[in-house]
Amino acid sequence: MKTQKATYQSSLPSNTRNKLVLRRTRKRFNPRILLDRTIETTAIVSLLFTGFAGVGAMACWGLEIIETNADSNIIISGWEQQKNICLGAMLVSFSVFLGSSLVGASLSIQRDKF
Repeated sequence: MKTQKATYQSSLPSNTRNKLVLRRTRKRFNPRILLDRTIETTAIVSLLFTGFAGVGAMACWGLEIIETNADSNIIISGWEQQKNICLGAMLVSFSVFLGSSLVGASLSIQRDKF
């Protein structure tokens, strides 16, 4: 956001030279910058979540293989369901990344008026 500075001559009588008084004006709210930053943050967070969900899916897949090769006396179940949940979360978050990137690119093209 841009800030505007105004310079005024001090009209108060003083013994010293005229002092320049710098006053900062208030930053104006720019909804376009807010929208750009929101889209950028959404894309980054969705990519991070996709990576973490992928690591979780790989871990659950490994534990599922260990479970099938383990003794029948040891019962640890639910790894296949957890793996499917992680894979679904990866799919959803990657779709969010693609959607936010597409919206951000289309807004930037529209702003540049190609």
